[in-house]
Amino acid sequence: MALQLGDLAPNFTAVTTEGTIDFYEWKGSSWAILFSHPRDFTPVCTTELGAVANLKPEFAKRNTKVIGLSVDPVDAHARWAEDIRDVTGATINFPMIADPDRKIASLYGMIHPNASDTTTVRSVFIIGPDNRIKLMLTYPASTGRNFQEILRVLDSLQLTAKHQVATPADWTAGQDVIIVPAVSDEEAQKRFPGYVAKKPYLRLTPQPEFDRS
Repeated sequence: MALQLGDLAPNFTAVTTEGTIDFYEWKGSSWAILFSHPRDFTPVCTTELGAVANLKPEFAKRNTKVIGLSVDPVDAHARWAEDIRDVTGATINFPMIADPDRKIASLYGMIHPNASDTTTVRSVFIIGPDNRIKLMLTYPASTGRNFQEILRVLDSLQLTAKHQVATPADWTAGQDVIIVPAVSDEEAQKRFPGYVAKKPYLRLTPQPEFDRS
């Protein structure tokens, strides 16, 4: 059965550019982003890996570890890293999984036969401290991923995990949020004093402060 939101992310042991890891042990109590690439030396993914490397400080601020996956072996990953540095100016600063037998790709449903039965599709999984899947995205080979959007979603997931709020369309960190319907008006007055009710079911309040751990 395909993985769904809220499922436990499957654990695995893998060879990576930073040695052999047990995914759960490597991740620990952090959030994690697992993202896959069709194969090494592909043009769009070259730009993506550089973008992720440049954003590592932003992920670190959010208590989030990033890890990539490709079906090619570690030595190919190392050669590709040189190209990524030449093209983007970024040095790869996170582990890249070697998955030549496609075991991990299959475990996470990253092989889509209608797209390709030999290479991984370009998927993103955000996994919470509880090891459950909080987000899944799959992109076509022709469209580069927007990692600023992934940071935005991560901000929303971490905020809404701590408070009974949701984030509206196009929300970014620091903007007003929505009080979820499960919170009564009486409770909302206590927890979110001064909230504004646009409609009985749509109540806005300033973003609460929260601990990202």
